Amino acid sequence: MDEKVREKARYAIKTILESAGFSVNTLEDPFDLAERDDEYLMILCSNDAQEIAEYNTGSYRLMREGQEIAYKKLLFSLHAGIDANNCIHWGRDEFIRFSGEAALNEMLGRPMTLTFPDEDVTAVSRAAAPRTRELPETQEEEKPGIIIVHLPIRIQKQAAEQIAKVQGQASLKFMPYWRYAYQSTGEQVYKDHRVPFDGEGGGGINAINGLGMEANWDAVVEAAVPQNAEIVQPRITKDEANEKIIAGVIESLTQKIRIKQVIGDAISYEERVMKPDRKNIAVQIQQVYIPIWQVRGKKIVEVNAHTGEVLAEPMDEGVEIF
Repeated sequence: MDEKVREKARYAIKTILESAGFSVNTLEDPFDLAERDDEYLMILCSNDAQEIAEYNTGSYRLMREGQEIAYKKLLFSLHAGIDANNCIHWGRDEFIRFSGEAALNEMLGRPMTLTFPDEDVTAVSRAAAPRTRELPETQEEEKPGIIIVHLPIRIQKQAAEQIAKVQGQASLKFMPYWRYAYQSTGEQVYKDHRVPFDGEGGGGINAINGLGMEANWDAVVEAAVPQNAEIVQPRITKDEANEKIIAGVIESLTQKIRIKQVIGDAISYEERVMKPDRKNIAVQIQQVYIPIWQVRGKKIVEVNAHTGEVLAEPMDEGVEIF
């Protein structure tokens, strides 16, 4: 499954498990960890045969307060014919069943009954496994807040504080962006010169300062964000963004042509600027958010919670990603 589908699958599995009383946190991509009392599930959503094989046979040390914890492996995969005998395997049928049960119990306001008996799977022990990997402890699960379209959080709070390299507490902010796609058509003809303006493209601009932004916009998801996160309101409206985008497209497609004329023994050149007509430029705009960890210490350091990149300056103060 591609990254967009994987993110949707992780969110869906998280929703199912939370309806059964689990708290679910990201461990280290692409793994999640679900916890309910003293019961732990390590989770992988994947259709990649090699990744599944490594997960099935691998051993991962999970530590909590210096103590190693026992866990079961949960695999969600739509890959046909996989061999994952060391995992609890959820496929299409299990997903439909459990997601339906979760939705029904949510509607009725009651917890979902979901158990994972020991006989369902034999966990791989460290002694018998071909390799060992230690994953970090999870942080306390945040309560879900409003649903917005955003790039998913891949960098957790503790990791962001380490990346920032300053003493201070990190707080989560969602910065507004206008994601856009454009298509240009039409042409201009002057004398015997024809200039076409066919083109298409896309990108994003910061809804605070108007600067352009390169990002993996196809990875956005529509999902709930942590309740205590700050949702920053845009300063640039959709109409203002549309005008800025069209102006940028016109500038990028504008061409200067030089026309040679010969009259008798005289040679002259005429220069003419050819621009596309704005009525031939179609723009689609969507508001999306980028998650940012803001670490406040002696100075403010902001870390992109999707990519882990450190911002040169706070994103809402006029500077883009470094």
